Amino acid sequence: MNTITRILLRIDTVIHKILLFIAQAALFGMIAIVCVVVFYRYVLNTGIIWAEEVPRTLVALFAFIACAMGVRDHLHIGIDFFYNRFKVDGKGRKVLDAVFNILIFTCGAIMTAYGLNLCIQLWRFTMPATGFPRSVQYISMPIAGGIIMYDSILFLFGVLKKDNLLYSEMEEELHVIHLEKHRKDHSGGKA
Repeated sequence: MNTITRILLRIDTVIHKILLFIAQAALFGMIAIVCVVVFYRYVLNTGIIWAEEVPRTLVALFAFIACAMGVRDHLHIGIDFFYNRFKVDGKGRKVLDAVFNILIFTCGAIMTAYGLNLCIQLWRFTMPATGFPRSVQYISMPIAGGIIMYDSILFLFGVLKKDNLLYSEMEEELHVIHLEKHRKDHSGGKA
C-alpha cells in the first residue's frame, strides 16, 4: 500500500469517526430533548418553545449522516440476483461495481448541489423559536453528499475495498458464526 493510499484511508477513517460521534450526539440529544418535553408537558403542564425545532434539526442531521455511513459500508438496499450471475472477481462484477460507484457518486453530487442550493436559499430566513438560520436544518445534506462522493471515488479507484468495513461485520463472518452455532447445536454442544 503506497503513501497516498494510506493517507486517503486515514482521512476516510477520521471523517467517519467524526461522523459517528456527531450521529451519536444527535441521537442522544434528540432522545433527551423529547424525554424532557414529555416530562414538561405531562407533569408540569407546560412546554418548551424550541422543543420542536431542535429535535427536527437533529433528526435531519442524524438521517443524512447515517446515509453517508451506510454508503461507506454498503448497507443500502441492493439486489444481487443479476450481480451474482457473474464470477467473483470477474470482469462482469468489476464493471457493475464501477457503474454502481458512479451512480452513488452521482447521488452524492445531487445531494451536495441540492443541499447547498437549499442552504443558500434558506440562509436569510430564521427559525421562529431558536432564531437560527433555517439553513441549519439542512446543512447536513450537502456535508453527507460530499462524504458520499469522497467514499465512492475511493471505491471506484480501488483505495477502499468492500471488506474495509467500519460500521458493520462482513456477511461471510456472520455466515461462519451462524454455521458454527448450528453445528454446536446439533452436536450436543461439542465443538
